[in-house]
Amino acid sequence: MATSAISLQQKREYESEIDKSGLWLRNKRWDLFFITLSVIVVPLPYFMYLVGKQLGLDDDFSRNLVNTFVAVAIGGPHMMSTFLRTGLDDGFKERYPTLIRSSIIIPIIVISLAFLNLSLMLTFFFFWASLHVLHQVTYIVELYNHKESKYVRKSALNPVSRMIDYAIVLTSLFPIAMWKISQGTFEIGQNDLGEAIPELFQQPDNPWFFILVSMIFAVALLSYIGKSIYEYRNGILNMPKFSFVTLTVIVAFFTPLLPNLDTAFQGLNTWHSFQYLAITFYIIKIRQMYGDLDDDAPLVARFSRRTKDAKALYAFSAFLLVGSAVIFGLVYVLAGIVKPGIDGNTHFDIAYYTAILSFLWIHYYHDHFLFTDFEALDGAFKH
Repeated sequence: MATSAISLQQKREYESEIDKSGLWLRNKRWDLFFITLSVIVVPLPYFMYLVGKQLGLDDDFSRNLVNTFVAVAIGGPHMMSTFLRTGLDDGFKERYPTLIRSSIIIPIIVISLAFLNLSLMLTFFFFWASLHVLHQVTYIVELYNHKESKYVRKSALNPVSRMIDYAIVLTSLFPIAMWKISQGTFEIGQNDLGEAIPELFQQPDNPWFFILVSMIFAVALLSYIGKSIYEYRNGILNMPKFSFVTLTVIVAFFTPLLPNLDTAFQGLNTWHSFQYLAITFYIIKIRQMYGDLDDDAPLVARFSRRTKDAKALYAFSAFLLVGSAVIFGLVYVLAGIVKPGIDGNTHFDIAYYTAILSFLWIHYYHDHFLFTDFEALDGAFKH
């Protein structure tokens, strides 16, 4: 097999870092640094935005500066790293040929919406992005569940426990967001997303949907607290998973409180991207050590071999952002022709969101399939 390109010494060094019999996905240090305690990055984008305003920068300029920095530094590489496991992997393309071919429809939809109804596009983007972030959280939760039940202990997990974990994760982001929607104050930058949301959900005097969502969240929260206390008292609490879920719920619940939602969600996006890159590169390394990466994705395997800590994979993912930069330039020029006299902020938003969302939505689309592979880390635990 082509994995002979990896020396026996390299395999042994990599294996020595994997806690095969414990609850951690790789080891305590790695899980805490990349998955859980990396939560410290959440306030950084908003802090940068506030610093920019204190320095006298225009509000929109400061916001767009933060958006661009996050997109280039981590959001963009995380988005492009998906293609290391899909578009650049012959095995994936053979399994899902229709998925790959149908992906071309997404840029067409994005470009059309960017010019015809930017608010509708951003509204759809917000909800798909929210579901994608929460889907990743449930995926990581299920990776912990899968390792626990298959390699550590089988008695601790049951359908009710799983359902409660999913419920608290999937409801945590929405109570405050629904309050802002009900009050007609749900805005992303200069774009009022309320324009694309039915008036049924925007009733300041009767915020029924906010009340409904809040009640569902409250039930999920009480169930999660009760379940965690029970598991702790019985010595079956999965501490790595519990820490991750608890921090996620706290951050997701309070993030929509911030007045500038555009930059506020960039904080959540930064944490999400940081986790995604770590998990993606970990899976790639495992496939290279124990699987068929050299046969199915030789270009990816070449970058994976270059450094032990995946710096080359990050650089390769960042390089793929050239495609977004080209689209940004083309759409920026085109927007000035199609909509002469357009204001500067809208002009930038059309080009920026087209360049980003054309690839980002494909990334979401592909991840709905990747996030069903709960055995992706098994190679590291079997050897």
